[in-house]
Amino acid sequence: MHDRVFGSAPIKRVVLGGGAAFAVHVAAVGTAYCSQLLIARMIGVDSFGIYAYVTATMVVLAYLAALGFDVALLRFVPVYEAQQRWDLLKGVISYAQRRVGAVALAVTLIGVLVTAVRYADASLELRNAFFVGYLLVPIWALLWIRCSAVRAFGGVVWSIAPDRLTREGIVIGLVALATTSLGLHVDAPQVIVAMLFSSGIGLAATSLAMRQLRPRAADNVDPIYDAAAWRRVTLPLVIIGAAEAMMNRTGVLILGWLGDIKGAGIYSVAFNIAFVVALPRIAFNTLFAPAISSFFTRKDQATLRLLAASAASWTFVAAACIAIVLAVMAEPLLTWFGPDLKAGVPALRILLLGQTLAAGAGSQMYLMTMTGHERSAAALLVLSAIVNGISSAALISSFGLIGAASATSASLIVWNAAMAFFLWRRLRLPPGVLAMLRPPSKDEVPHTRPEVSSAVTS
Repeated sequence: MHDRVFGSAPIKRVVLGGGAAFAVHVAAVGTAYCSQLLIARMIGVDSFGIYAYVTATMVVLAYLAALGFDVALLRFVPVYEAQQRWDLLKGVISYAQRRVGAVALAVTLIGVLVTAVRYADASLELRNAFFVGYLLVPIWALLWIRCSAVRAFGGVVWSIAPDRLTREGIVIGLVALATTSLGLHVDAPQVIVAMLFSSGIGLAATSLAMRQLRPRAADNVDPIYDAAAWRRVTLPLVIIGAAEAMMNRTGVLILGWLGDIKGAGIYSVAFNIAFVVALPRIAFNTLFAPAISSFFTRKDQATLRLLAASAASWTFVAAACIAIVLAVMAEPLLTWFGPDLKAGVPALRILLLGQTLAAGAGSQMYLMTMTGHERSAAALLVLSAIVNGISSAALISSFGLIGAASATSASLIVWNAAMAFFLWRRLRLPPGVLAMLRPPSKDEVPHTRPEVSSAVTS
């Protein structure tokens, strides 16, 4: 089985690239946790709750402003490169950046007005945190667009480091300088200002990487804009991006909306720790997504099945090992962030279970979006996000942090089960690790739709 899984060059490239990406992700997450630890300890759990609530809101808005191009570029750019359509390649990147920039600025202006009305009687710290936070929306949206382009060009490390390592690393340095060297009291708005500065540095670094990695053949052509085809694909993708961001932050957002700012901070730390379990899958996805698009376009169903099965198996084993360690270390780990965070231990263990089961399902969202089933993927995700929101609101009212974790984990499992059923019915791909039990057939061809083929190959 080992030789059959890793014997082909495309799969070896994904495995090796995934390993490199995983190492970068580990470093990035370590930096992010150091940043969270520093912020939680220096500003207190109440101010940290404001910081977590505001940044969770900005992440959702930034995904909306990205208009789905943070995923769509992974689909279109490899196809245009393979076809040597440098005019379309140049056009889709230029189109994405212009549209995303305009929408992000509009979201920022509307958000400021809404906050001025909604939180007119709230604390000054909360209102100022929101006002500063809205400036993150255009920067993050453009950062993710350019990271996606860099990733599609093969720059795996450069698509991750500026967004994760640079952003969090600079925040650590600035907050540490202010509190230890200068002896200043730092609150949530000031931390968000530091995040704004570090995100700008990350955007500049990603822009430089995109310019260096872009095929030189695209420099001397006039861009062509196939806007109609791109909009057909990005409409469901923007729904997916926003809904997935909402799924990951529903607990924080509802706790903050209900006024439990302290609980929002505790849950944010617990969720971020549990999300380490998803790192192996995320690492494989850095090269898995463009590979899916390439194999699907060539109708190479056998390699696609084999790649999906092997990736799911390895990520599940890695996720289970990580989850066991974190579950055992849950109490001391949360206590490191502050004594008040001990209340999040049961929620953390519930979240770890949900993330591990989801890891066993594999990268099903990418399989759907990169094979032309983005509309179905959007529908399933939106339904799951709605269920998560309703169940979270109900359970949080009764059980607090445990209710938030239970609703999120249950919704995550149901969502992956629905995607597995769809992929089996439409692409004949067995779900996650179960795919290893059934050998691939060379003559199997995915069920394509005419409108999808034209959108990808135009």
